[in-house]
Amino acid sequence: MATKNPKQILDEFLGGLNEFGAKAPQQTKAFMNLLDACYKEGALSTKTKELISVAIGAYNRCEYCIVFHVYKALEAGATPEEIIEAAMVAVAFGGGPSMAYTVSLVKDSIDAFAPQFKK
Repeated sequence: MATKNPKQILDEFLGGLNEFGAKAPQQTKAFMNLLDACYKEGALSTKTKELISVAIGAYNRCEYCIVFHVYKALEAGATPEEIIEAAMVAVAFGGGPSMAYTVSLVKDSIDAFAPQFKK
């Protein structure tokens, strides 16, 4: 379970990406290009793709994934309610462990980031 707050986790992840990008620029650039291609608007909106990513992160119990994709979902216009509903789909598949991450880190990430995306 997360011992840091969501903002610390997000900063650690983004800092790590930058640092790793300097050490393995070709691979990091290729990964980032894949992400750019996958999250572009298409048959599914970017918001929908980010909600899917929140659910996958909760299912896989990936702290960095949860925090990053909650932030990106909010940035893409998702509401806290939509994020919670997406995470609860993960709980339907992942049971107790997914619920633990949903009621803690997903909730804490929404609380930490949602105020900066209020309209």
